[in-house]
Amino acid sequence: MRKQFLEAGRVVGTHGVKGELRVEPWCDSAAFLAKIHTLYWDRGSEELQVVSSRVHKSLLLLKLEGVDTVEEADALRGRILYLNRADVKLPKDRYFVQDMLGLTVLDADTGRRYGLLTEVMPTGANDVYQVTGDDKVNYLVPAIPDVIVDVDIDGGIMKIRPMRGIFDDAD
Repeated sequence: MRKQFLEAGRVVGTHGVKGELRVEPWCDSAAFLAKIHTLYWDRGSEELQVVSSRVHKSLLLLKLEGVDTVEEADALRGRILYLNRADVKLPKDRYFVQDMLGLTVLDADTGRRYGLLTEVMPTGANDVYQVTGDDKVNYLVPAIPDVIVDVDIDGGIMKIRPMRGIFDDAD
């Protein structure tokens, strides 16, 4: 089941003396998170209005309504920020990582079950998916169009056409 509120990042510190927060983004980038105007604490239980945000190196500098001093900001260190999936429009064939984790990975041609998608690792050129088999062995699958055939988040299935040598011994 899709979660309405998704983890977006963690407050890792303060910036300046006027209550600005340093946030480590847990999404594609700080620039992606900077586009969000409403964030939440505690899986959506408390709405937060973003006054301003900007990218600083790999972090997001964030000013929230009602947080006006460095002391108030420092008290938020370690807190997790959430975003509402309704506030984000993803391009076609793009998915929230949190929705992908736990998908059953099947062979697109034979239906063979390879295991569950347990991790998504960004590598720069393309992501790499970690698939954990029933035998608890981890396999690395490149997230490229030649390999990933279909992703059905609602059905809980990812169909792949694996490259030779990923799940079997190549000659």
